[in-house]
Amino acid sequence: MTNSHSPAAIRVTGLRKSFGQQVVLDGIDFEVARGTVFSLLGPNGAGKTTTVQILSTLIPADAGQVQVGGHDLSGEPDAVRAAIGVTGQFSAVDKFLTGEENLVLMADLRHIGRRQGRRRAAELLEQFDLADAARKPVALYSGGMQRRLDLAMTLVGDPRIIFLDEPTAGLDPRSRRTMWQIVGSLVASGVTIFLTTQYLAEADELADRIAVLDHGTLVAQGTAAELKRLVPGGHVSLQFGDATVLARAAQMLQPTSRDDDALTLQLPGGGDVRSLRSMLDGLDQAGIEVDGLTLHTPDLDDVFLALTGHPDVPQETRPQTQEANAR
Repeated sequence: MTNSHSPAAIRVTGLRKSFGQQVVLDGIDFEVARGTVFSLLGPNGAGKTTTVQILSTLIPADAGQVQVGGHDLSGEPDAVRAAIGVTGQFSAVDKFLTGEENLVLMADLRHIGRRQGRRRAAELLEQFDLADAARKPVALYSGGMQRRLDLAMTLVGDPRIIFLDEPTAGLDPRSRRTMWQIVGSLVASGVTIFLTTQYLAEADELADRIAVLDHGTLVAQGTAAELKRLVPGGHVSLQFGDATVLARAAQMLQPTSRDDDALTLQLPGGGDVRSLRSMLDGLDQAGIEVDGLTLHTPDLDDVFLALTGHPDVPQETRPQTQEANAR
């Protein structure tokens, strides 16, 4: 999905926001390329929703320069609103109306002609697999159906930039996967997605680029693979058939840890093919048979915990912003 040569759909420089004495955003900078998924991660209270609210013109920034869809946020807010769609944390559908009525209402609010609005509603109901429930009250929809309808309402005006603020919160795994597929199809059509989420697997699955926000500061940016390389801790676990073979292997390999009950050894390393082949060849030449092998490489959970730490970590001990560079 990545297109690194695309012009920026969103460009943010020095964005700041405080509520009273509480600093929520402390001068953050990032860019989002067109036709990609950009995911903003962070613990509760990190400033993710505030960022979305500012970029979607819902609240003003205290300082900083922001361009959305090529338009200056402070000088051209109406042009920004015309270019974007927003799906918030909580469903904005009217549960007393039917799915079709919700979409037609949104078309009316966007001043789309009645006939064109009904045509657009029908297209979206079909696209989001809601056609069979189109004339049922939304109160009868499942949580996943309501979230799909919510996103469909965002698309009524055919925005090219969409803000999704924790769109799959509270959904079951199947509904979450359905939403992932919808996001993928939108990006394939050229739509830019700005995604906030607390599901790290969601960011890993969808995002072309990820930024980690903590206490109002961006502490890291990069692709999922680049961020994972910031965190040490990859290891290889070998399992053996009996204690004698385990002891011989331990003497040969000098592991970082040994579990005599599980008959396993743990060795450092990311599990690259060359080093693994060399190690296994050496064991084979020594007549030491390996019954099982597992690899562990740092995932986004490891990255998140390493970069954000405890939510009460004081300012001076939090990690400095770092840009993950491909190696």
